[in-house]
Amino acid sequence: MSKLDNRALEYVAKYFKALAEPMRLKVLNALQDGEKNVSQLTELSGGTQANVSKHLSLLAQYGLVKRESRGTNVYYSIADHSVYELCELVCGQIGNRMVLEADIKKIFSASNQMSQ
Repeated sequence: MSKLDNRALEYVAKYFKALAEPMRLKVLNALQDGEKNVSQLTELSGGTQANVSKHLSLLAQYGLVKRESRGTNVYYSIADHSVYELCELVCGQIGNRMVLEADIKKIFSASNQMSQ
């Protein structure tokens, strides 16, 4: 990252911003096992068609998904599979933090019970 100029860093920040929305993560998760159309993604994500379409547009803008028109349907698929590696890394870190925080809470909870 140290060799990136300001313009490149702005693009990196926007890439991370694209991943910083739970609905977009749901959509990416739904696409993990193959391409889907907007109706399928709407059903799987629990969002509205307009909302899912808006998120798909942004994900496509940043090269995370690609779209292919077939007749009256548009199908979306993952354009950059490395996004899943990134998400696994982040999820692993968050999981580790949650375990650590739970352990700390147990320690303090046990300490409070002993002092009462």
